[in-house]
Amino acid sequence: MTMLRPAILLFILLFLITGGLYPLVTTALGQWWFKDQANGSLIMQGGENRGSRLIGQNFTDARYFQGRPSATAESPYNPMASGGSNLAGSNPELDKTVAQRVAALRGANPQASREVPVELVTASASGLDYSLSPQAVAWQIPRVAAARGLTVEQVSQQVAVHTQKPLVSFLGAPVVNIVELNLALDALRKN
Repeated sequence: MTMLRPAILLFILLFLITGGLYPLVTTALGQWWFKDQANGSLIMQGGENRGSRLIGQNFTDARYFQGRPSATAESPYNPMASGGSNLAGSNPELDKTVAQRVAALRGANPQASREVPVELVTASASGLDYSLSPQAVAWQIPRVAAARGLTVEQVSQQVAVHTQKPLVSFLGAPVVNIVELNLALDALRKN
């Protein structure tokens, strides 16, 4: 009995620290130092949540740039079911899916070159990618410009504005946030 009492008290103390105090402190510090990131990096426009800067969306209209295909379960870009298809490169099902995506993209982008960027036809490991390389975005510019009634130069300018470059060039490649780019093009149309 003399050993049981200190063990129970130690358990209660550690439970309060690790189950209560530590989560409260880390949550408070996260809200204080990284409020935007701690709350999901949400994009708010006119008091309305338009999405997250870090999760792609399923854009299918010709007026919008399309991101990488999503392999998430139930619905595209479902953050609750993040994951890839896990199909091997030698799997015939993957070949068939990629061929269908290539055909659909070529049909939707007749002005673009015949070479479809690989990132437009293959899903990422998470299935939630929000960005593409500037080359994959540039491949879609003629379609988006025509569908929106804008010049290629106007759309290219918006792509350049929304291209995020790494702090140091050898730490990564430039990317374009598709969600923010599409929302900026919508705002451009309203103006």
